Amino acid sequence: MSDPHRHHDDGPHPRHAHHRSPARPHGQDGPRAHGHGHPHGHAHRPAGRLRRLLTPHSHAGGDRLDPALESSARGLRALWVSLAVLGSTALAQAVVVAVSGSVALLGDTVHNTADALTALPLALAFVLGRRAATRRFTYGYGRAEDLAGVVIVLAIAASALLAGWAAVDRLLDPRPVQHLPAVAAAAVVGFAGNEWVARHRIRVGRSIGSAALVADGLHARTDGFTSLAVLVGAGGAALGWRYADPVVGLAITAAIVLVLRDAAREVFRRLMDAVDPVLVDRAEQALRAVPGVHGVGELRLRWIGHRLRAEVAVVVDGEATVREAHHVAVAAEHALLHAVPRLTAALVHADPALAAGEADPHQALAHHGPA
Repeated sequence: MSDPHRHHDDGPHPRHAHHRSPARPHGQDGPRAHGHGHPHGHAHRPAGRLRRLLTPHSHAGGDRLDPALESSARGLRALWVSLAVLGSTALAQAVVVAVSGSVALLGDTVHNTADALTALPLALAFVLGRRAATRRFTYGYGRAEDLAGVVIVLAIAASALLAGWAAVDRLLDPRPVQHLPAVAAAAVVGFAGNEWVARHRIRVGRSIGSAALVADGLHARTDGFTSLAVLVGAGGAALGWRYADPVVGLAITAAIVLVLRDAAREVFRRLMDAVDPVLVDRAEQALRAVPGVHGVGELRLRWIGHRLRAEVAVVVDGEATVREAHHVAVAAEHALLHAVPRLTAALVHADPALAAGEADPHQALAHHGPA
């Protein structure tokens, strides 16, 4: 079994904490931790700064990948594959749109293009998330993934506006759709491409714990169904219903709006540090099972990108020595790392059990609490 304290910390613990992991990857404490003395001259040039920003910086040797870095690499691979598949799909559909004039297919193409391009901000977020924590960004750069989620929401909103505008314009000025067999074929291609990408993104996203990647996969699945709606519209147009194409275009717009609502809700929850309450329950159960833990106080979990961090206070024997209390804290952290999926760091504070009549040792901090 690997040392649990070797790779799970995303940044420096607060100095007042009662528990600090003794061994951490080189560079996690920021510039001051780099005691090797060699200057990074390239950092003073603009190109060097950009290269350092986009390239994970580490001097740690060894042939074992950090699990957090490995998960980011898997996410990046999934994004590049998705970009290639959806980009090819959208390009094929765009050619058919140009020759057919179908606004339903136009809406589907715009949505597929936006879905493909969301890979870019997510990919940048994954790359930034691999950067080591610094003295300024003490938790690292994992929050870039949440910012990418905001960009994705804006892209979905823009695609909804464009698709809706095109559909309304065609309702007001109906025109026949040309090359219906080609439109139908493009719709089938769109469904197949989106469904494959959806399965791939969701599988990888759930595996590495990336809500943004899972949401993007669900977005792609919805795109697949809108492609089938284009197929229905082509069938209606073939039967002579002149409004079939713009009506389906409006239906696609409504589907995009529903995706926008779900995506915005998910991104909002991440920005507000929301977690599944089941994870909190699982963490509490694991802590109570640790020998030496008499109780569990304040417990907080938060996502930083696709990684979880925990902060918890546990009650230990009031007569325990510092070493004994630290031993319990280490055991509690170890239990959390095994019990909570995708937890990469835990800060454990040991509180002594109060003797009869003893004052709360935290009373001196009471006036610093919320009003």
